[in-house]
Amino acid sequence: MDLRQLNALVAIADHGSFSAAARALYTVQSNVSGHIARLERELGVTLVDRAAGGLTDAGAGVVERARRIQRELDAIAASTSADDDAVAGIVHLGVIPTTARWIVPELLRELTVTHPDVRAILSEGNTTSLIPRLLDTQLDAAVVHLPVDDPELGVEPLFAEDLVIVTVATHPVARREEVSIASLAAHPLLLPPRGTALRRMVDRAAAAVDVELTTAVEVDGVRLLTSLAEGGLGPAIIPATSLPQPLPPTLRAVAVPELPRRVVGWVARRRPAPTAAARATLALLRAGIARHCHEQPGVHVTDVSPFANR
Repeated sequence: MDLRQLNALVAIADHGSFSAAARALYTVQSNVSGHIARLERELGVTLVDRAAGGLTDAGAGVVERARRIQRELDAIAASTSADDDAVAGIVHLGVIPTTARWIVPELLRELTVTHPDVRAILSEGNTTSLIPRLLDTQLDAAVVHLPVDDPELGVEPLFAEDLVIVTVATHPVARREEVSIASLAAHPLLLPPRGTALRRMVDRAAAAVDVELTTAVEVDGVRLLTSLAEGGLGPAIIPATSLPQPLPPTLRAVAVPELPRRVVGWVARRRPAPTAAARATLALLRAGIARHCHEQPGVHVTDVSPFANR
């Protein structure tokens, strides 16, 4: 097999037909058909369902691996052609939504000015969805909630943020400046699902003071948790960066001193080493956080590392 065959198959997956793939590859349909036919003969399987259209299961599996090969080729080209003065290439970056809201606009502006030959392709998702994509080489790096315990990944803490209770102004919890975990046990709460990193933090903090919290609803997504709390479905424990800015008068954010801070960090595969484009993106990300952390209530940049293993 060769790269032309794999590129033809990926183009069919992306564009839906032989003719559309040929247009995307700036060739004729007979060339695409020939590449696919030769690849199918070499592998001994049918990759494209000509009758129904689309890929077979075997074809989808080959496309997944072909995409990894394409990304590795892009990384090789970027790392060998770029130097400290002229960084170029594509960086596929995953970002959790709460961090994306206040970091991504600044990051993209700085990339455009400082490294105009770097193109960022961003994916938003929660930590549990981004880490598998990173390990599967769909992403070059991800900004996620720590800890992340995988020997294949290198981790660099970026900042820590307070966990707070958010609720409507009429709820009894909203009457105080801060509350204890024990006092929260009297109220059904909106919480992330068990097993998620944020929920593990909350459950460990509750267990430390011998308290079992009551769950009203489990929601995997801090933005949705915030929206449900704003809708009056109950108090929610969320990271500080999830709070709307400015906070509407109908909402209250209440401190919970016993809760640990959530740490957000940059995660990338150790092998192969991150590309020059990825390293440049991390440097700009760190600089942007340092410049704008004071604008985000509850965010702490200093002394982040001690929290990373909680």
